[in-house]
Amino acid sequence: MRSQPPPRARPARSAAALASAFTLAGTVTFAGATTSASAASAASGSVGGARDPKVAFKISDPRINESSGLALSRRHAGVTYTHNDSGGVAQIFALGPDGSTRAVLSLAGAQARDWEGMAVGQDEKGRPAIYVADIGDNLGGAWPHVTVYRIPEPARLRNQTVRATAFKLKYEDGPRNAETVMINPRTNRLYVASKLFSGALYEAPARLRSSGYNKLRKVGDAPAIATDGAFAPDGRSFVIRTYFGARIYSVKDDGRPGKSMRTVGLPAQEQGESVAYSPDGRSLLVGSEGGDQPVYQVALPDGAIPSPAAKTGGGGDGGGEGGRGSKSTGVGMFLVLGIAAAVGYGVVRKRT
Repeated sequence: MRSQPPPRARPARSAAALASAFTLAGTVTFAGATTSASAASAASGSVGGARDPKVAFKISDPRINESSGLALSRRHAGVTYTHNDSGGVAQIFALGPDGSTRAVLSLAGAQARDWEGMAVGQDEKGRPAIYVADIGDNLGGAWPHVTVYRIPEPARLRNQTVRATAFKLKYEDGPRNAETVMINPRTNRLYVASKLFSGALYEAPARLRSSGYNKLRKVGDAPAIATDGAFAPDGRSFVIRTYFGARIYSVKDDGRPGKSMRTVGLPAQEQGESVAYSPDGRSLLVGSEGGDQPVYQVALPDGAIPSPAAKTGGGGDGGGEGGRGSKSTGVGMFLVLGIAAAVGYGVVRKRT
């Protein structure tokens, strides 16, 4: 009989409640960026110059009640992939432009322990492939390694079972919780961002191996409580989101993560845990766990879209959460820690 996993500590069901709690603190220092209470609260949907969001589509399939990742198809125009969080069946849902389910891909040889993100990349032969990340660890170190599964992206969308290739990953500095996985389209290298108050960005080896373990090496910082991320289609920038907003980063000429560029506000969501770029790279698609949830399209301000002629190694403000040594401490962070811990992480829900 299969042993039961450790109980899963989950944040409060409404991220809006957390955002409201932040207003008690006024202006706070958050992972190296000074942010006003109105910026911490995503309710306005206009933080950091973001434009009014619109609903791109709604996920109405009752089987999808914990959408925890988004990725755009490379083979099928207008198709977006998503998956449920933990405790379910190892399945990926292919959604049409209206949000309806066009196909369900079942992963043979995979487990859905705590799926927390996905990305579309390539396999070792350059063929489109879907990666889904079983990287959640809400006990902050209970799992000695995590796993990323890869399946070939089907040429024909239909309900089918696809054999998955498993890649085991270990952090160089010990186990940790994470919900963010990204793949650079220029290099096909995989990245993971930890979901901690002192978040970090980790880089996988250039070529993943299915035997043994792949070491995740820290290459930079990430926003506190990161819930998802994605690279832009042209690979010149990437985004990491939290429950309250998002931060855009540049990418260096060698394809590695660069500096923080700017923050972008996101609409208030029940539990915002997914993000992807639109096909043209000029807006973000952001989703939430919960039933019958909308996926919003948030237009990016010009400062969040690198110029094709610009060098990709730098960043607008040069600060924030982007590079090494950008963290700061003080009363603001203490308030963030206290409020978020008391409000968001005091709820523990055991799955049956």
